[in-house]
Amino acid sequence: MGLIKQLITLPVAPVRGVVWVAEQIQEEAESQYYDPATIQAALDDVDARREAGLLTEEEAADLEEDLVQRLMAGGGRHE
Repeated sequence: MGLIKQLITLPVAPVRGVVWVAEQIQEEAESQYYDPATIQAALDDVDARREAGLLTEEEAADLEEDLVQRLMAGGGRHE
């Protein structure tokens, strides 16, 4: 039965491969997006841009809030 199943599903093998690659890319992107070190670097960048006068206090606060939310959301995701 296994051989027959493999022969029948053979035409969709490339699709399964593409789906697997897409899942791997998504996992890596989420890992980087929620990585505490990446978020800390972004927070440092916001602080530097604020000090340089490139961001208003309101813009910086909004960016920091978004980054902290990412950090909180990713707490259970990052290994």
